[in-house]
Amino acid sequence: MTELVKIKIWSDYVCPFCMLAEGPLEEAIEDVGAEVEVEVEWMPFELRPHPQPTLRPEDEYLPGIWERAVYPMARRLGVDITLPAVSPQPYTALAFEGYQYAAERGLGAAYNQRMFRAFFQENRDLGQIDVLVALAGEIGLDQAGFRAALTDGVHRARHQEALREAAAHQVRSVPTILVGDTRIEGVPRPDQLRKAILDTRARQAQQAEGDAEGDVSGASCGIGGRC
Repeated sequence: MTELVKIKIWSDYVCPFCMLAEGPLEEAIEDVGAEVEVEVEWMPFELRPHPQPTLRPEDEYLPGIWERAVYPMARRLGVDITLPAVSPQPYTALAFEGYQYAAERGLGAAYNQRMFRAFFQENRDLGQIDVLVALAGEIGLDQAGFRAALTDGVHRARHQEALREAAAHQVRSVPTILVGDTRIEGVPRPDQLRKAILDTRARQAQQAEGDAEGDVSGASCGIGGRC
C-alpha cells in the first residue's frame, strides 16, 4: 500500500526562484516513483501586495540579483528564463484569483506552469485581465467564465483565505515548501526533497501502525500510583 505524502509549495508568479523550483520538485517525485504517492498543492503568496510598489527591471536591484543568482542557477538547472521587461512588475492578486478558478476545475498545476512561462519566457503582463483570459483559454479553461469570475471577484475571498494560511505558517519568502512537517525555504535540491518525502512517508507509516495497535508510548504512572 502506498502512503500519500502531501507537499505544499508557496510561490509568487513574479518570483523566478519559484519557477526554478519546479524541476527539482518533479525530479524528486520521479525518484521516489511508485513507492510513494505524492500530492502537490501550489499555494499563493504575494511578495508585494497592493498598494506596495512593485519592482522595476530598469532599477539596479533586479538586474543585479538576476546576474548574481537567477541566471547562474537557471544555467545549472537547464531552464530557459529571462528577466521580464514588464515595468513595473505586475501585482499578482488577480492572477491568483484565476488560479482558484483553475484549481476548482482540476487545472491548477497547468495554470501555474502557464503563468510562470508567460512571465519569464514570453514577457507577458500578468496584471492584465485580457492576458490572463487568453492564457486561461490556452490550457482549456472557458474564457468567458474565467473573465466573469475575475471581474466579479468570485474567488477573492478564497484567495484571501489562502493568504491567511500563508501567514499562519509564517511564510516570509518564496518558494517555501512543506513536505509533511518538514519545511524547506528556497529552491530545493532533488535529494533534499527526496529525503523529506521518504522521511515523511516513514513517519506516517509509523503513526498509522501505532494507531492500529493502540500506541501507549510515553505512558507513565506517577507518585501515589496514579496513571
